[in-house]
Amino acid sequence: MCYLQIWKIIDALANRAFGRREPNRKKSRNRPPKSPLYQAALATERTLWTLKLAHRPESFWYPYPTLRNLKPIDELLTASGFTLPNLCRGVHGKLADVGAADSDLAFFLEQNGFSVHAIDFEPTNFNRMQGIRILKEALNSAVTIRSIDLDSQFSLPSEQYDTIFLLGILYHLKNPFFVLEKLAGIARRCFLGTRIAKKTPDGHCFAKYPVAYLLEPEECNRDSTNFWVFSGECLKRLIDRTGWNILAYTTIGDTINSTPADPAHDERAFCVLESKSAA
Repeated sequence: MCYLQIWKIIDALANRAFGRREPNRKKSRNRPPKSPLYQAALATERTLWTLKLAHRPESFWYPYPTLRNLKPIDELLTASGFTLPNLCRGVHGKLADVGAADSDLAFFLEQNGFSVHAIDFEPTNFNRMQGIRILKEALNSAVTIRSIDLDSQFSLPSEQYDTIFLLGILYHLKNPFFVLEKLAGIARRCFLGTRIAKKTPDGHCFAKYPVAYLLEPEECNRDSTNFWVFSGECLKRLIDRTGWNILAYTTIGDTINSTPADPAHDERAFCVLESKSAA
């Protein structure tokens, strides 16, 4: 059975399962319609969730809905006159999902016709990358899976990529400068999403300064793999100094009183980058 047929069968099962819940949801009349891209992402999320629960209990899987990152990205692209397919296509024919978790994004991109490498690191991955491998086998997918320590002198499976997705991983890196600089030499574009902050935990504002806050081991989500949370100005300077141009930039969440660790004051920056060497 081909990959597309498998997706169609699973998606039909997912629609049945999730469809039973729809009548209980109250929909806002003022809510704008979802874009085709985000609708497709949500459909894939439902499909994958049904498949995940068929193989392992809920507690086994990465708990955050990674495909929801496509909502702010899609809105950013629309406002900037770009489209996701156009930014992902290129001469190298390869994309990379770095910090892939269960690789929902990689499978979504593959579903839409792209060749994708899913990169994470087994010792710090939520389920030691078993989830990615289970889904790959169940979907008969061609996504390339690699366990790579980005805090080492790393190499990715391909020498060149058209686009790299680096969503929700930057603050997990001990040396984000090195990683961004390395990626600028092998990728034309990058979709970057990371947590930023405007104030210290005790309320001191540092928004206008290019500074980073180093988290305590258990300070943010009780996750010792969280390290650096940048101010917006620091993130922009980091991007520039590591060899990237910003094509589009936006922030979501608490954009006034954000702090590095408080979940009630979470701010995220999303941006589209282009390597200076490829510009």
